[in-house]
Amino acid sequence: MASIHNDVPLNASARDVWDAVRDFGALHRRLVPGFVTACTLDGDARIVTFANGSVAREVLVDCNDARQRLVYAIANERLKHYSASVQVIADGDGKSRLLWTIDMLPNELAAYVQEQTRDAVIALHKAFPPAAA
Repeated sequence: MASIHNDVPLNASARDVWDAVRDFGALHRRLVPGFVTACTLDGDARIVTFANGSVAREVLVDCNDARQRLVYAIANERLKHYSASVQVIADGDGKSRLLWTIDMLPNELAAYVQEQTRDAVIALHKAFPPAAA
């Protein structure tokens, strides 16, 4: 099973980043605008449209405010297994880290998913730019 790990430093408070992460249906507006172009809720899932045109149904598994951790899963014909967790951790005054871990099968799709996460991290930094000096 492939595991993809992203430890993303952000110039925003953990509270602000967590507020955006836990807003499950606002991925395209608050967390990764541009990388995700549309997101609609469908019960306990969100239908996500990515900038490259692909679409995924991401099912909410858990949203834990005390741990500032959200877990979601994708099940489709291409992915045998896909489980991801996003956790926000305070990292100093007005800064945080977003820990994003994806466990997936088949392994052959890991390079594609890793490339997509790189683009998502760029969008994250745009959503939470450095404070003006």
